[in-house]
Amino acid sequence: MIRKFSKIGVLMFALTVVMSCATRVEQRVPLSKEIETVKNEFAPDKRVALFSVNAEKNGKTYVLKGESNLPDAVAALKRNLTAANISYTDEIQMLPASDLGGKTLGLVTISVANLRSRPAHSAELATQATLGTPVNILKKEDSWTLIQTPDKYLAWVDSGGVQDINQTEFDRWKTTTKLIYTNITGSSYSEPSRSSQVVSDIVAGGIFELVDETGDFYKVVYPDQRFAYINKPEAELYASWLARTNPSNENLVATSKRLMGLPYLWGGTSPKGVDCSGFTKTIFFLNGLILPRDASQQIHTGDLIDDHQNFENLQPGDLLFFGKKATETSSERVIHVGMWIGNNEFIHSAGRVKINSVDKNAANFDAYNLNRYLRTKRVVNSEIGEVIDLTQTNVFEAAAQ
Repeated sequence: MIRKFSKIGVLMFALTVVMSCATRVEQRVPLSKEIETVKNEFAPDKRVALFSVNAEKNGKTYVLKGESNLPDAVAALKRNLTAANISYTDEIQMLPASDLGGKTLGLVTISVANLRSRPAHSAELATQATLGTPVNILKKEDSWTLIQTPDKYLAWVDSGGVQDINQTEFDRWKTTTKLIYTNITGSSYSEPSRSSQVVSDIVAGGIFELVDETGDFYKVVYPDQRFAYINKPEAELYASWLARTNPSNENLVATSKRLMGLPYLWGGTSPKGVDCSGFTKTIFFLNGLILPRDASQQIHTGDLIDDHQNFENLQPGDLLFFGKKATETSSERVIHVGMWIGNNEFIHSAGRVKINSVDKNAANFDAYNLNRYLRTKRVVNSEIGEVIDLTQTNVFEAAAQ
C-alpha cells in the first residue's frame, strides 16, 4: 500500500528532520559558541595566535581539550564557563610544551629556514626565516619544531634549521657583538680566504655572533657553534648598520631594485625567492622595519594615503594593495601587494620581481592590477599596525644600559 502525505505532513516531517540534524550538530560540537567567543577576542588570526580548543561532553560536565599559547585566552574561557555555571575539567595543553626542558627559545642556524604550515616537507611553505632570527619554540613533533617568529607568525621548521636554547643562553647571545650580512647573497668560509672551503651560503639580513677580525675577514660563530669567516666588504657590525638605518623613500627603492628579477616563490621572504608580501617584507627588513608576514596583514599597517587611484598623492616606499572589493554578499579579499617607486610605477613580485606602471600609455602598464587596486598605505613613520622598528625593539641585541 502506498501512503499519500499532505503538504502539511511533508512540511512537518522535513522540519522534524532539520531540527533533529541541528540537535545532532549541537551535540557533536559542545561549547562551540563559548569557545568561538573567546577565539574571536584573543585569536582572530590563527597565523599569529594559537587557540585550538574543543570540548567533550562527559556526563554533566565538559572536558576542555586542545592546545594554546595564550594563557589569557584560556583563563577567559574558564572564567566565562564558571560565570555561566558550566562544569568543566581543564585538559588544555599550554605551550610552550613542558617536555622542552626549558629550551623554549631558538636561533635559526641556516641561511634561510623554510617554515611550513604542517610538520612535513611536503606541506605548504608558509614563510621563511633568515640566519640568526630568534624564535619562540612551542613544541616538537618527531623531527619538526613548532616556532613563532618575531612577527608572531606560527609555523613548523625542520629541527635541523633551529638551535634550541634556554633563557640564560639566549640572554648571553643577545649581549654579544653581532654582524649583519649586507650582500644579497654570498658565502662564509672555513679560513680567512675565499679559496678555502665554503661553510655555508648566506643571504642579506643574516645575523652572526662576531668572534674576531683577521685581515679582510670577520671571524664569526653560528648559533650551532660552527666557526666561519666572512669577507668584510660583504657585512657590517650590526650596531653600526642599525645606527645608520633609515627607511627613507630613496633607500627603500634602492633596496627593492637590488632584488630585481628575483623569482616568485610562494611563502618566500628572502633573497632565495619571494612572494608579493615576502618581497615587501624583505625590503623593509633590510631597512630596519619588520612588517607583518602576509598582504592581508600588511594592509592593516600604516596611514591611508589613497583608495581612489589618486596616485599623485603617493610617495616612493608606499605600499599598494590589490584584490577583490567587498560586496553585499562577500568581504574584501587582499590578494597582492607592491611598492610605489615613483614615476607612476610600482615594483612587485609577480612571476619575478619586476616594475609595472599605472599609466595606461606606458609600455609596462599593468591593467590587471590597476583593475583590482584597493588602496595605498604609508608605513614609514606611522604608528598604525604591528610593525617592529629595530631601532626601538631589541630583537637581535640586548637593550643599551
